[in-house]
Amino acid sequence: MRNGGANSARVARSKGVQFSKSPMLAVSLPPWRSRVVLFALFAAFAALGIRAIWLQGLSTQFLQDQGELRYGRTLELPATRGNIRDRDNQVLASSAEVRGVWGVPSELLKEPAEKLRALAALLDMTEGELRDKLETKQAQVDAKRKPDDKEKDKQVLMYLKRQVEMDVAHQITALKMDGIEMRKEYKRYYPQGGVVSHVIGFNDLEDVGQEGMEKAQEAWLKGKPGSRRVIVDRLGHIVEDAGTINEPHEGKDLILSLDSKIQYIAFSQVKNAVEKFKAKAGAAIVLDVHTGEVLALANYPTFEPKEARTLRGADREVLRNHVITDTFEPGSTLKPFTVALGLDTGRYKPSTYIDTGAGKYTILDRTISDTKGHGVINVQQIIEMSSNIGTSKIALSMPAQEMWEMFTKVGFGQQPKWGFPGAQAGRVRPYKSWRPIEQATMSYGNGISVSLIQLARAYLIFARDGDIIPLSFQKVTTPPVGTQVIKPQTARQMREMLETVVSGKDGTAKQAQIAGYRAGGKTGTAYKVVNGRYAMPRKYIGSFAGMVPMSNPRFVIAVMIDEPTQGGHFGGQVAAPTFAAVAANALRSKNVPPDSNVTEIVVPADSGPEAM
Repeated sequence: MRNGGANSARVARSKGVQFSKSPMLAVSLPPWRSRVVLFALFAAFAALGIRAIWLQGLSTQFLQDQGELRYGRTLELPATRGNIRDRDNQVLASSAEVRGVWGVPSELLKEPAEKLRALAALLDMTEGELRDKLETKQAQVDAKRKPDDKEKDKQVLMYLKRQVEMDVAHQITALKMDGIEMRKEYKRYYPQGGVVSHVIGFNDLEDVGQEGMEKAQEAWLKGKPGSRRVIVDRLGHIVEDAGTINEPHEGKDLILSLDSKIQYIAFSQVKNAVEKFKAKAGAAIVLDVHTGEVLALANYPTFEPKEARTLRGADREVLRNHVITDTFEPGSTLKPFTVALGLDTGRYKPSTYIDTGAGKYTILDRTISDTKGHGVINVQQIIEMSSNIGTSKIALSMPAQEMWEMFTKVGFGQQPKWGFPGAQAGRVRPYKSWRPIEQATMSYGNGISVSLIQLARAYLIFARDGDIIPLSFQKVTTPPVGTQVIKPQTARQMREMLETVVSGKDGTAKQAQIAGYRAGGKTGTAYKVVNGRYAMPRKYIGSFAGMVPMSNPRFVIAVMIDEPTQGGHFGGQVAAPTFAAVAANALRSKNVPPDSNVTEIVVPADSGPEAM
């Protein structure tokens, strides 16, 4: 080909034809086509230039963000949760550092069998269980990946166990297994366990409060977590720090009003009562008369806070805080409020006589009964003997509105404001709808519902000089200012009457007597309401609310025994002895001076019945 071209050129020259005029070099394409090609090349280079400017100038942050998504991580630095302490600074709840153990299934499944077996043992599972867990997770990951997935080699972390103790975490680290990652966590510990569990509550795995004060004071206790930016490799291992570290702000300690000694006393005595009387449940609360502080709040059955989150179904019934969340008909423990209203308005005196007849009193078509006929007795004896008829006659001599106002002033039927989750308001119907029989029965605690903590707080008006103060679950430094409900003289008169219930000849709470101390209070027995109706066959709630010592009340104590089935069901039989045991030990624990010369208590075996 080359020789042919040269020969043609020589022939052309020999014939006098110029090289540029050679027919072989003649242009057969239109001239615009070359311009189009040139323009296309220019446009392509321009596009590449614009793209380069876009990537290196305008899209820098986007590309950096995409890179960080693949290799950068923001790790949360958890904040230590604040401790919960009692009034004497004893720890009731605290947090300790532990580890969350995470793993890469694909890497761990490559490990030798002996290492996997050792890891499983440290995680409290068998080798087979661990393998199943890893293989199941890996299968799920593989099933979600597409054939053309550009990140098909990306590893996935799964948690193997949360809140692993540090000594176990160190042993896992010593195995030197690829695909294991440790993350800092905190675990909550409750030194007093079930004794205070209904007050303290518990946390979930994320260390968030679920019940009790852990939940109520979550914002105060939890603190503010920090953060740390790091670069990780494809296995999720930290390679280096990549940014600013924001330090966590630790949670604040919470100082409760609880007294651990009195709390243990109350819990032990309630437990004993529930077991003795074969009851469904029991509860007690102890209040400081001067400050309104909750010194003890006990429930039985109870639960261990560390096991609470694993409870399911009917087992969760033990989480119920009977003092706070359960409402019941208070029965005769409500009579003092009706009588106090009669005294405070000047309609009655402790010495005023009322004919209670032979033990039956009919209002229209309904009949009210006493345990026996008391005949003509005075107002003091109405409280001492717990007469339904006497209380009803006092109630019906007063406007319904005045009774309703008395009940609401002491907190019945009102939404509690003491900052405890699940607190119930109870029920007091509007007075305008009361019929005479309803006004009569509510005067002695039927047709009205209260919680045990509401009942205890209401009794403060008798223990104090007629005023009522807010309750507090946190330690109080400055005594609160009270709201006057009844006159100081009325409160003193009521204390004298309530003392006769315990120490009087016809008192219904002789088992509430305490050697060396004067005590006063009122028994209560009521039919249990289930789903809005009285349970059939009959079930009972026995209660007692009172104060000690009567010379200068220091504590108000309320006790409730739910469904006692052995040894009696009256409040004087099942709740009064528990009150006495709690009060005696609490007084001695606080070195309260005795105010009585009676050092031996002899209680008749059949003491305790009171009108329903």
